[in-house]
Amino acid sequence: MIQPVAVIGAGPFGLSTAAHLRARGIPVRVFGDPMVSWRDHMPAGMILKSTPAASNLDCPQRGHTLADYCDAAGIRRLVTDEDIIPVETFIAYGEWFQQKLVPELEQVRVVSVDRGKSAGFELKLDSGELFTARAVVVATGLSGLAHLPAELAKAAADGPTPTGPVSHSSQHHDLTRFSGKELIVIGAGQSALETAALAAEAGAQVRVVSRGHGKVAFGAPPWNQPKLCPVSPFGRAWSLWALSYYPHPYRYLPAQVRHYLVRRVLGPLGAWWLRDRFEGKVQVEEVGAVVGADASDGSPVLTVRTHAGGTTRLSADHIIAATGYRVNIAAMDFLGHGLRTQLTVSRGAAKLGAGYVSSVPGLYFTGLPAAASYGPVMRFVCGTEFASPRLAKHLVAAHG
Repeated sequence: MIQPVAVIGAGPFGLSTAAHLRARGIPVRVFGDPMVSWRDHMPAGMILKSTPAASNLDCPQRGHTLADYCDAAGIRRLVTDEDIIPVETFIAYGEWFQQKLVPELEQVRVVSVDRGKSAGFELKLDSGELFTARAVVVATGLSGLAHLPAELAKAAADGPTPTGPVSHSSQHHDLTRFSGKELIVIGAGQSALETAALAAEAGAQVRVVSRGHGKVAFGAPPWNQPKLCPVSPFGRAWSLWALSYYPHPYRYLPAQVRHYLVRRVLGPLGAWWLRDRFEGKVQVEEVGAVVGADASDGSPVLTVRTHAGGTTRLSADHIIAATGYRVNIAAMDFLGHGLRTQLTVSRGAAKLGAGYVSSVPGLYFTGLPAAASYGPVMRFVCGTEFASPRLAKHLVAAHG
């Protein structure tokens, strides 16, 4: 009996990879709740920052783009750069893609992955089933990677929680619970600014605290993009075009450069359509740094260092840290300890070779966990266009 390939994760990268493997006739078992991060860990009313052209899940078959889904669902086609994509529409698109191309998805959790006794990998599911896979693709997306700065740890002694003094932006789906409350949102990226705008629209009094050199800013609308630069999924710029379509050499850059670019390229910047919903509705506090936070009486107080060098304290009913995600192999506790110790890592992320394979033959990473090796494009859905066919081709060549 031919051992299958196991794909762990049923978000855009997991579904796209599985579609490519199935199209090549490779037996695949895919595990996860389809689009769960988008459905449960993004705020209701959110709109995607990416354009329709940058929001397609890649597959070898024609007829499975976002526009194709709109046609099938009988809704207005989303095709131009000026069209905005409600998160609910994108979730429905991902679920439609899954039903069409990955129908045997198993909605169970992978408990552990270890090297097999002879070859391949041994997997245990929360159903109790044990089986062997010839290769494993980790496509777990943002799961378990939410980053809370150390400065907030004192106010979140038991970790960030939606009902405690401090939470992470990924822990909120319904922001109406903050109606009538004073809310601090830390960050200056799209997640922070959109969370703040949605909370303000829900009746909260919101203040955004941006740190360091991060200033609250918004991108240019499509009609104001430079005309002499090539088009990329992220806008018109030669650097964005290269990072989008030619990430091949990225893994050869020095580690410091690779990690810096992943953090900063397309970093803290609000979408052009968010400006009108934000300005005049949300207070902004630009500070040098967050020094610390405490919640001795149950309500959080944030201590910040001003750009002038002094310190001040900001109080609120709740703090939301929209402080992004950090890839850390140690947080992927479904990977057995022995397997994790065999992985070559760089600042917590697995170092990947050609075809997204790790230093452990047969173990692949795609999506956000691959960004440190293949660049910022792996943080976005459009990265499936580059990653999925190359991963599938390498896996087939290496494992038949």
